[in-house]
Amino acid sequence: MGGDDARLRAVVSLAQAMAAAHTPRGCWRAAALGACEALGGSFAALSVWERGRGRLRVLVNAGDRAEGEEEFPDEETYPVHQFPEITEFLHERWAGGGEPDAWVETADGPVEPQPSGGGRAAGAHGYRHGYCHQRVAALRRRGRGCCVVAPIVLHGRAWGELYVARPVGEPVFGRADADFATVLAAVVAAGISQTERLEEVRKLAFTDPLTGLANRRAVDMRLDEAVERHRADGSVVSLAVCDLNGLKWVNDTHGHAVGDRLLERFGSVLSRCGAMLPGALSARLGGDEFCLLAVGPGADEVVAVATELCERAAELEFGNGVACGIASTGDPIGPVVSARRLFRLADAAQYRAKAARSLRPVVAGRDGEVIRLADSPPKAAHDRRRLRGNRPSAEPPDR
Repeated sequence: MGGDDARLRAVVSLAQAMAAAHTPRGCWRAAALGACEALGGSFAALSVWERGRGRLRVLVNAGDRAEGEEEFPDEETYPVHQFPEITEFLHERWAGGGEPDAWVETADGPVEPQPSGGGRAAGAHGYRHGYCHQRVAALRRRGRGCCVVAPIVLHGRAWGELYVARPVGEPVFGRADADFATVLAAVVAAGISQTERLEEVRKLAFTDPLTGLANRRAVDMRLDEAVERHRADGSVVSLAVCDLNGLKWVNDTHGHAVGDRLLERFGSVLSRCGAMLPGALSARLGGDEFCLLAVGPGADEVVAVATELCERAAELEFGNGVACGIASTGDPIGPVVSARRLFRLADAAQYRAKAARSLRPVVAGRDGEVIRLADSPPKAAHDRRRLRGNRPSAEPPDR
């Protein structure tokens, strides 16, 4: 019973480690390391079948990695036609109601392709060595003696595979190991499913449902982090706040469906322009307010992108352009010790642009009036916000 108890503890440990992971990468790493330890391997990898691209993409390499193997590779992929056991034979076997079984490969297996129709028919549960010549060649190339491969199935479909290897000289995996790998793959599948659900919840929590952009909560978190980074290493942080002109008039005249379409189209324009600034976050703050947050690019780069944003917004059907204000630590705006300070400056610049009906962004530090507005008492700022909504946004577009 000692061996059975150890394997039961390994299953529990694997499940707990995956449940404790806070990110997909953490989940993948926990799955690979847990399976590697449970099976007494030296290396493990987790791969996903990307059906649209026809490839297996390695998500994580854990344990004793060979030269060139990265822990989280950006582009380690393998064409699935080289691995028919995942996409054809095994898939057909469990699609008909059977269970996906793991199998073993050894570096002593044949390098030539198996005869057509050979599949995994030989041995109990279809167990045999040397099924896939690509895997055998990879074992030899990386100095490994054997591996066990277990399909991962989610919602009745092949999702990917769990791969665990041992070095040359270590005992070769046996049938019991393959059966145990099948159990581990099922545990991994459950953990991945849970992580994917949590990621979807997180995505919804930080995403505006109408435009698909980030929402105010995401901006607040990212802006706090950005200001902390600025204080730590001087990174330039820039925030552009935009107010979509004429939305109220569009809603009142053409209906909210048209207004929503205008919001969606501007969101697309914002996303497209924001992509010009590496790592920038495009967001809808709520109502007709949007913003663009950039960390790293200089203030002039952000102003140039915001200028193009204003030009493109002016071309939207039913719209009347945007009022855009920018605040950047790359401009003379004084110390920025909090996200609130940068937001107030950008908001004051946006108010200035709205009041002047400016076709271009107004930039804090380049317009002295903006600093004064940002430093005005809270009540005055509140009054500005209340009055702003009844300014040009309530008027029909100039056409």
